[in-house]
Amino acid sequence: MAMDRSSSITKKTDGDERDLTAEDVGGDEKSASIERIFEGKEVPPWQRQLTLRAFVVSFILAILFTFIVMKLNLTTGIIPSLNVSAGLLGFFFVKTWTKFLEKSGLLKQPFTRQENTVIQTCVVASSGIAFSGGFGSYLFGMSEIVAKQSTEANDPQNIKDPTLAWMIGFLFVVSFLGLFSVVPLRKIMIIDFKLTYPSGTATAHLINSFHTPQGAKLAKKQVRALGKFFSFSFLWGFFQWFFTAGDDCGFVSFPTFGLQAYANKFYFDFSATYVGVGMICPYIINVSLLVGAILSWGIMWPLILQKKGNWYSAEYSSSSLHGLQGYKVFIAIAMILGDGLYNFLKVLGRTLFGLYNQLRDKNDNLVLPVGSESTTPSAPVQSYDDQRRTQLFLKDQIPTWFAVVGYVTIAIISTAVLPHIFHPLRWYYIVVIYIFAPVLAFCNAYGCGLTDWSLADVVGPRWARFIPLPMAMAIPFYLGGYFAIDMCVGSLILFVWEKLNKAKADAFGPAVASGLICGDGIWTLPSSILALAGVNPPICMKFLSRGANARVDKLLGS
Repeated sequence: MAMDRSSSITKKTDGDERDLTAEDVGGDEKSASIERIFEGKEVPPWQRQLTLRAFVVSFILAILFTFIVMKLNLTTGIIPSLNVSAGLLGFFFVKTWTKFLEKSGLLKQPFTRQENTVIQTCVVASSGIAFSGGFGSYLFGMSEIVAKQSTEANDPQNIKDPTLAWMIGFLFVVSFLGLFSVVPLRKIMIIDFKLTYPSGTATAHLINSFHTPQGAKLAKKQVRALGKFFSFSFLWGFFQWFFTAGDDCGFVSFPTFGLQAYANKFYFDFSATYVGVGMICPYIINVSLLVGAILSWGIMWPLILQKKGNWYSAEYSSSSLHGLQGYKVFIAIAMILGDGLYNFLKVLGRTLFGLYNQLRDKNDNLVLPVGSESTTPSAPVQSYDDQRRTQLFLKDQIPTWFAVVGYVTIAIISTAVLPHIFHPLRWYYIVVIYIFAPVLAFCNAYGCGLTDWSLADVVGPRWARFIPLPMAMAIPFYLGGYFAIDMCVGSLILFVWEKLNKAKADAFGPAVASGLICGDGIWTLPSSILALAGVNPPICMKFLSRGANARVDKLLGS
């Protein structure tokens, strides 16, 4: 408990009472220090942090999270942060494992926060490959099926059908690029520049809290909440399956706002996944999606459709890129590219500005004192937590020479292998890529370590929450607004929950959202197995207009 040095507390010892000042209990720093809680616990070397149980749990959770990421990747393309879920589930499974071994007297190594971090890192990295590896974008975009949707550039030279062999080889070669290019910058970014890395810092605080006595109790309750909503989401997906015997059947095609709105992709499709994603994503993301859906499917596409035969030939089908589909695709791409270019320039500009400030401050500190009035700038005093974490961070370092040799080796292998995978690719293209890659990696690493900038920084905090994000707005331009409505429902649930009990919402909101996402995501696996086995749903629940229903009844009655 933090307190002022002039204040005192009363402590009972064997019936006696005596006054203790804050100095007796270690002052503010000791009482507020996280690292002092773990002071008496041994920090295992990195070899002992990479345990068999950590890899087993990581493997199981990675499969689970990969299914979830792939489902989101192939539908909306919006992947929420799964750090909390990975850290929480990793803690739960290994803690259960170690408690069982401890009771049986077989526990040889206690579960540490470092091991918890290994699990969280492995899970997020593995599932991250499903997204950043291009499985929902460029890898499938090179396929013949996608090429047939366009009349241009669909010759064999521009087609590469996805097969397991070349995709594994390609990802193995390119996935180590970022690792080897950023490893030499770790000390510079974290120790020298003291960058905060907000997302990583938040995850670290979360894992630290799990391993304190109070945090362990809360984590147990969070896992229980996650399990409840996981079960609900899984069973809800199973229930919906019975009504999806044909196209446009089931709750996913429920015309919530009417048939005309449904035709323009405005409906609530009862997806637990998107509701959970909406609870995790910031409000501005969900509102931006909804604004984009209204602008595109509510205003722009109906107006452009009226220009059929004028702006584009009426002979083109609805799926032709020369017709309305072309407007949907290329306007969305233009918005994404524009916002991406802005963010790239933002990160680059902030990197250069930050480096300038770092060098300027360092030069200021090198000024020699002249005369008795000059004083040498004193370095800020590090807290015990900072000293301890710096010591542990510098304890096990990957040598710089190893990173450089690894980078050069990967570059040589890539230069030799990639032209055989992608025949139009020339070896000197790859050389140029590997020359510039460290610069981009540095900009990205530096930018991630800083607080994000956006247009809101320019106009001020008062208006920040009212500025939609162009990249988020662009997604429903092509897909429609159904998932945006689901995500806004998730935001509404969280908003009401925070108004009723903010502390409980902050503690259990991510767990509830993760349960909804995981349960619905896991149902994808058994539903796929049922489809492969030829087991079809027994019922088709479809919604028709009054006129269409009358015609169907007449047809069935004849």
